[in-house]
Amino acid sequence: MNLVFCGTPQFAVPTLQALVDAGHTVSLVVTQPDRPSGRGQELAAPPTKRLAQSLGIPVTQPDKIKNNLEFRAVLEKLAPRAIIVVGYGRIIPKWMIDLPLLGNINLHGSLLPKYRGAAPVQWAIAMGETVTGVTTMRIDEGLDTGDMLLQQELTIEPEDTAVTLAPRLAEIGAKLMIETLRGLENGTVHPRRQNHEDATLAPILKKEDGLIDFNRTAPGIVNRMRGFQPWPGAYTSFRGKNLTLHRATLAASGLAPIAPGEMRVAGDDLFVGCGQSTIIAVLELQPEGKRRMLARDFVHGYHPKTSEALGG
Repeated sequence: MNLVFCGTPQFAVPTLQALVDAGHTVSLVVTQPDRPSGRGQELAAPPTKRLAQSLGIPVTQPDKIKNNLEFRAVLEKLAPRAIIVVGYGRIIPKWMIDLPLLGNINLHGSLLPKYRGAAPVQWAIAMGETVTGVTTMRIDEGLDTGDMLLQQELTIEPEDTAVTLAPRLAEIGAKLMIETLRGLENGTVHPRRQNHEDATLAPILKKEDGLIDFNRTAPGIVNRMRGFQPWPGAYTSFRGKNLTLHRATLAASGLAPIAPGEMRVAGDDLFVGCGQSTIIAVLELQPEGKRRMLARDFVHGYHPKTSEALGG
């Protein structure tokens, strides 16, 4: 099948590789422009561009696509049977939706209609889900509102973060995309409308989403900490400086209640009170300007006082 592939992040890489391995002709890879990255802020190519170049596939990186006549002419000349979209990061315009016979087929990192939007993997974990998955769907002019094609579930393990879950979703998603194209071609896969009443949103993450509200319950705080990795993370303040919490768990039952945000030191252990009389045990954290450290090193190095509060 003659295809155009639109995708940018690492999440899109397994699908691009799978399309090539399955014998499809990827005539063009469309990805975001190179961006500054790292401490040196040197321009870095998107992961999909690097793979495409290694496979000898032409790459284009338009700044805009909606009214880009040159880009439109390129796609019209290629006349792809389908356009595959995985984490591209641009809204697909109507002219592009209408161009291929099989439509624009998107791989979305959730079980639609739940978690529509830019950060489905992160929000599924943050909201305490134990099962998520991937969906292939036909793109329409709405936000992840198009007809679904195939879905596959995946368990969210208790220790999963967005960093560990996303690659597993990407791998099963790549296989699902191949199955979807095969089914569309032979008539065994049929579009299904989403139940819009069941829809939930997974908006793009903002820095402030990582600010810990200790009035939330301990499970809610731990889930957000897991979901918002690597960015925006989970942060608060300690003695007027930023403090990042990297890992925490629910404290064992039987501890005396602690007010939300207050710390309690017990030997090498550090506990913090949360909402509804719940408590987290902090495992790893990082004071502003310092290295990441275990809670015991923080306790011995900073000597936090019992009842001293975070976030004040």
